[in-house]
Amino acid sequence: MFVFATVTLALLIESTLSKQPSAPEAYASPLRDLRFGQLNFLHTTDTHGWHAGHLLEPSFSADWGDYVDFAARLREKLEAEGRDLLIVDTGDRIEGNGLYDASEPKGLFTFDIFREQHMDIICSGNHELYQQNSSENEYLITVPAYASSYLASNLDILDPNTGELVPLAPRYKKFTTKNQGIRIVSFGFLYDFNGNYNNTVVQRVEKTVREAWFQDAIRDREVDLFVIIGHAAVRSEEFEIVYRAIRSVHWDTPIQFFGGHYHIRDYRKFDTGSYGLASGRFMETIGFQSIDGLSTNTSRSASANPTFFRRYIDNNLYSLYHHSGHNESTFHSERGRNITEAIGEAREALDLDRTFGCAPKDLWMSRAPYPSNNSIYSWLEQEVFPGIVSDTRRVDRPRLVISNTGAIRFDIFQGPFTKDSTYIISPFTSGFHYIKDVPYTKAKHLINMLNRGGPIFENVDQSYAMWKMAPPEQIGVKEDIISSDDKNGHSQISLSDDGRNSLTPGYTTHDDLGNDGDDTIHSPISFYVVPNCIQSTINPQPNSINLDKDQDVVVDVVFNEFIEPWVILAFRFLGLEYSDDDVDQYMPGDNLTTLIAKWVAENWKVNCKV
Repeated sequence: MFVFATVTLALLIESTLSKQPSAPEAYASPLRDLRFGQLNFLHTTDTHGWHAGHLLEPSFSADWGDYVDFAARLREKLEAEGRDLLIVDTGDRIEGNGLYDASEPKGLFTFDIFREQHMDIICSGNHELYQQNSSENEYLITVPAYASSYLASNLDILDPNTGELVPLAPRYKKFTTKNQGIRIVSFGFLYDFNGNYNNTVVQRVEKTVREAWFQDAIRDREVDLFVIIGHAAVRSEEFEIVYRAIRSVHWDTPIQFFGGHYHIRDYRKFDTGSYGLASGRFMETIGFQSIDGLSTNTSRSASANPTFFRRYIDNNLYSLYHHSGHNESTFHSERGRNITEAIGEAREALDLDRTFGCAPKDLWMSRAPYPSNNSIYSWLEQEVFPGIVSDTRRVDRPRLVISNTGAIRFDIFQGPFTKDSTYIISPFTSGFHYIKDVPYTKAKHLINMLNRGGPIFENVDQSYAMWKMAPPEQIGVKEDIISSDDKNGHSQISLSDDGRNSLTPGYTTHDDLGNDGDDTIHSPISFYVVPNCIQSTINPQPNSINLDKDQDVVVDVVFNEFIEPWVILAFRFLGLEYSDDDVDQYMPGDNLTTLIAKWVAENWKVNCKV
């Protein structure tokens, strides 16, 4: 059924004046082709500032300029055949890469870079809303840049000029595609997020779908396809609510969902006429979706049996050349090269290649078991926290240092650890907090409660859902998954490797349509589940304080600011009635990002080659 490219696995493709100069060349690998339909989509989500592509991973080494050229070349090809192409992005475009995080103000370069790509439908993610300035940037910069494309069905903002609460962007839109004349009604949702700054309001989806404007929109009878984009998992309750609301009015009109947030590749079948696509993270994946069998301007009748096709494209030039039908000499445009050059100049201006030290080995989030010598969490727990987490005011006090695993966003690769690496590993600005003089007999149980949950968290508000502390990729994988050889999960995490003699390790996705969604045929990679939190026990006076035997010993409980609500709640179940008033800053001015950079500078210099 599928056509496979004939390739030589060990060959490297050549390219000039494209991608970032330091990015590795992609390996030629066996590919599954795209299948074009009447209507076709390219989808990105959770890009988190990775506009330069992956500078250490061949499978994902194309940059934003290359993506702009890919969309343009695909549009030319499809429109010449009378087909339509729509470009979609579902949020979390910021925080997670030095290109965004290292500038002052943040995003100084990335807003201009991102908007070089045309978007037909776009929405916000949760990361755009954590801070007042980031949400206002969205309202004042990104929304106007995509005035006819940006949708905010359940999101309002306080206008910084008037103080009035207004929709971030239009609630929905209806439009007709250029070539096929397909009539589309589209909405843009955010999941039921409650961690936003107080200048924005996220209305629950279940309430939004009952509002008059939404009910009027879905009762439009002159619609051939509903397109629901949102920063939500395709298997989320929020998307299920929207699906049921539309199906209560249109029992057979096709519906296409585009989601994200969990950082995984996934494809969900709602029914035979409704599917949902999630397209990974960090510009590793360009999602492709096509639909055939839709009602069009030349065949305006009730939809017959629409057919849906999905593909997860590895973001590298080998894949992009192949799927567009171009090669190095015909693929790249002056526009794309200018974007690539602008990215390089921005990286240079931000000094992102400045080296703090050199990692002696790879350290993995999920590819290595925890605990183990190759686990990034074991490294933090055993080396980084004991070596660097110490407030001069409390330096002589024993302490438990706790961080959620979700505070780490990416792996560490053997070799130079740069300024860019610090933001890639942990981009969050929240610092450490602490509660002083906690009885150790109680405090020692905290880590188990945070990791096991159980009855203490069963009946609390979803704000305290335990999974929110773990990496988002893990949310989409069942807890009993041990490696990617298992078939129970909907998706696996990709970590590239230097395997030249056989298939390169990478995404081997299992979704509702099977295991043939990835464009590149990879060998599988192990995936290991990690706990919600890790802990270091630090005793600066082991000769005078025995934590295990002294019943009266007290400790400082130091924790990542993000998990404060869970810590306080867990302590209440341990009989300690702490509140936010008992919490203070620990090592003010530092956070996990700066602390890791300091540790690397002090401990990994010896591993750098002169």
